[in-house]
Amino acid sequence: MTTQSVSKWAIDPTHSEIGFKAKHLMITTVSGKFEKFQGEVETNGDDFHNAKINFSADVASITTGSEQRDGHLKGADFFQMEKYPQLTFTGSSFDKIKGNEFKLKGNLTINDVTKPIELQVEYSGTAKDPWGNTKAGFIVDGKLNRKDWGLNWNVALEAGGMLVSDEIKIHCEVQFAKQA
Repeated sequence: MTTQSVSKWAIDPTHSEIGFKAKHLMITTVSGKFEKFQGEVETNGDDFHNAKINFSADVASITTGSEQRDGHLKGADFFQMEKYPQLTFTGSSFDKIKGNEFKLKGNLTINDVTKPIELQVEYSGTAKDPWGNTKAGFIVDGKLNRKDWGLNWNVALEAGGMLVSDEIKIHCEVQFAKQA
């Protein structure tokens, strides 16, 4: 029986984006992203099925286009950046559904609260860049209820509803570089 060698991949932050969206005033969507993050993947050869995945994002790098809102998100009402400077994700399974569609399950830790999460992943393919580096691309989508991680702050609206939705949508475009 032949065993394939383990391949290691690292996220390419210059060709990746880690984004999220939340409803505001129940009528519009506000987008944000993390500008500093790290991610590693271990695969059996170049097969991503059952890959081991680890990811972290620096809370200080959160940006929504509003310094005031970013400061609020980094503070005690939300991410508590001084106490918990990173959020982390550790994959527990990465299973092929069909074609290029995968289901990624793992544990997301925010503010020292760890909960399971399931994400949908589309494998965009593997290619060599002009310098001979092997790259793999993925689109990651999912949603979570922020209150499950203790991100409870909100304001009731006079007309009903809340200022910020509990549901947060996740959308990531990530490129991994195969390590030598």
